[in-house]
Order: sequence, then C-alpha cells, then structure tokens
Amino acid sequence: MNADPELQEFAARAFDLARAGDTESLRSGVGAGVPADLTNGKGDTLLMPAAYYGHGETVRMLVSCGTDPGRINGRGRTPLARAVFRKESAVVRGVARRRCGSGRRHPVRDGYGANVRE
Repeated sequence: MNADPELQEFAARAFDLARAGDTESLRSGVGAGVPADLTNGKGDTLLMPAAYYGHGETVRMLVSCGTDPGRINGRGRTPLARAVFRKESAVVRGVARRRCGSGRRHPVRDGYGANVRE
C-alpha cells in the first residue's frame, strides 16, 4: 500500500518539530487533530525524538495530550529508556512522573537493557 506523499511530508514535519523541541507548533498541530501518538515507519511516536533530544517541555506536552510514554518502538525501545541513555534527567523525571501517575505499568528497559537506575 502506497502512502499519500502529502501525508508522508506532513508526518515528517511533525517529527522534525518534535526533534527540534518546537512545543508550541506541535501543540497547535495536536489541537488541530494530529494524533499525539502519530507513529513513523520505525514505530516511534513523536515522543521518541522529543525525549531523545532532551526537550522536556515538549515531552510533558505530548504525554499530557495522550502519547503513551511506555510504547515500545520496532527496535524494542521506549522514550523513557532513550532519555536515560542520553542522560536527559529532566525528560526522565517528566516521563517517569507521568508513567507512575498513570496507573499503568510501562516497561522501563529497552532492547539494550537500559533502565532508569543505570
């Protein structure tokens, strides 16, 4: 099945905004109907690049809009584990607070065995 090129470009822009930490533009997009759990071909949600690049405000906004912080991508990684790997303590705290407050259990380890205590 071939994806619509316009839709692919739109999704790529959304992931660029997450990677850059452009919280307000992403907030506007999510408010206009962009799924907070938008997923790319690797199984990453918008939360993965935001967490990986240390954009705590963007992470908190995406999680508050419904992105699952425990969602595992195609490589067995979670946003929390990627933030731990990058030693992004503000992101780890933001995701862990949401994770603990959600009442759901999310995996803390990724495919490489990284966890919050290491």
